[in-house]
Amino acid sequence: MAIVDSFGLMAIDKSAGTLSHPNRKGDAGKALLKLDYDEDLQAYVGDGFEPIYLLNRLDSATSGLVLMTANEAVRDKVLEAFERKQVIKRYAALVFGFAKRGSPIWKDRLNVKRSRGSVRAETGGGLSAETRLLSAKPIQGMPAMSLLELQPITGRTHQLRIQCSKRGMPIVGDRTYGDFRKNKAIATARKIKRLCLHCVETEVVYAIDGRRSRFKAKSPHPF
Repeated sequence: MAIVDSFGLMAIDKSAGTLSHPNRKGDAGKALLKLDYDEDLQAYVGDGFEPIYLLNRLDSATSGLVLMTANEAVRDKVLEAFERKQVIKRYAALVFGFAKRGSPIWKDRLNVKRSRGSVRAETGGGLSAETRLLSAKPIQGMPAMSLLELQPITGRTHQLRIQCSKRGMPIVGDRTYGDFRKNKAIATARKIKRLCLHCVETEVVYAIDGRRSRFKAKSPHPF
């Protein structure tokens, strides 16, 4: 699925397990587009057409909307909006457990560690991470689960995954921060074997040559 506005800003629906861009040799077939990727340009490239700029990323295991464009002016304006925290993104997360009463704004500090191609975040020190809990819908049955709607205010690595886990609501299928015993059980009982985190909506307002675009894309969650 692709949604495109009049200036050429696109929202592409990325599936779980697909890379936002190739990370190393041999990744091309696993990435969002079957093209070469230029790290300096942060764009997919190929002979005979303009670079296609990747404006944001999702973890391989996370599905949902990713923004792209072949228009340099649009790229600059949207990246500027990201820097100013003017891009609104909403996620659906299927989690184990129920949300407890408290502030709807989650605030933590996250450290990110990279080693041998792997990435892991942990709370305590580091950069500020904030997320707004928009809604929490309990799901009947066992095990106890909820469907959360989350709006990240900051965009830290693995932010939603580690913040859910810290609050006793690990995301279903999370192999890094999740409940491994429950993941195994639900994979057997309900055939859920993926990380149940999906970017369901992205909204950004920007202007080119005095013309304003209010871009809003939606994608239904698959779980």
